[in-house]
Amino acid sequence: MASHWILGPGAIGRLLAHSLVPQFAVTLIGRRALSNEQRLTTPEGEQRVQRLNTLTVAQMGSEAQPAPGFVHITTKAMAAEAALESIASQIPPTTTLVLWQNGFLAQPRITQAWPGPVLCATTTQGAYLTGDDGVVHAGRGPTFIGDLTNQHHALAEALAETLSRAHFSASAVGDIRQRLWQKLAVNAAINPLVALHEVHNGELRHEVYSARVEAVVKEVAAIMQAEGIQPPKGEQGEHAWLALVWQVVDNTANNKASMLQDVEAKRPTERGAILGPLMESAKRHQLPCEELVALDQQLSKKETAYASLS
Repeated sequence: MASHWILGPGAIGRLLAHSLVPQFAVTLIGRRALSNEQRLTTPEGEQRVQRLNTLTVAQMGSEAQPAPGFVHITTKAMAAEAALESIASQIPPTTTLVLWQNGFLAQPRITQAWPGPVLCATTTQGAYLTGDDGVVHAGRGPTFIGDLTNQHHALAEALAETLSRAHFSASAVGDIRQRLWQKLAVNAAINPLVALHEVHNGELRHEVYSARVEAVVKEVAAIMQAEGIQPPKGEQGEHAWLALVWQVVDNTANNKASMLQDVEAKRPTERGAILGPLMESAKRHQLPCEELVALDQQLSKKETAYASLS
């Protein structure tokens, strides 16, 4: 039975650990010590306390561990490469990595650099932390798994079956690059704005914000076309991307986006992973991206302001 290391005990990392641990050997790894007694609140409000094997990166370096079957990297996008480097000497170079990051920054870099198989996952499972010993499973949704080189479909199918057996609904797909870019497009239209204005997703429907949502989508739609990425429902054009964004806004109206959670906690945001690839693509294809650049600059200013207070 393949064991699973989960590197990054954030919301998705802990949700994944809670899902897998009844059936599989799981080690949850972070930079600082966490209680082994961890609490999960289900979407129905039920609370479960499970004992998880939680270790720090330092402990992993000082105590020999059996090689894992999978290493899931569930850190923020900007921390993924450093997190991998912190344990790389302790795992065989043939180990399968699974990347759970938002955006499209860490995935191509690690896929190119790591000698073993690299799978990418994109999920609509909703979760948020309630301190060092609790995570709330806020909403269920599908997870898609694949690899950017289309060389590891059997591995993706095996992992998807494992996750589904653990009630973490997953499917293997051959178009993970498309799906990552599709999610990136939606995230770019929602996350930066709710983080800047510190509002829940549904408030973007208000007139004070909606015009800017439409301006961002206009730029993003042109970039998606240049990259050969179509909206997931097979429709085409700017109107299809805007309809998708509004659908996600409505479906997640009461959600607090991860970027907003970062701002509230005065942490660096994932603006580089979400806005960065879009701005780079716009530059490469000589497309306008004034709205995306403005969002990036405003978020940078916000991060600098609260970082200077800490």
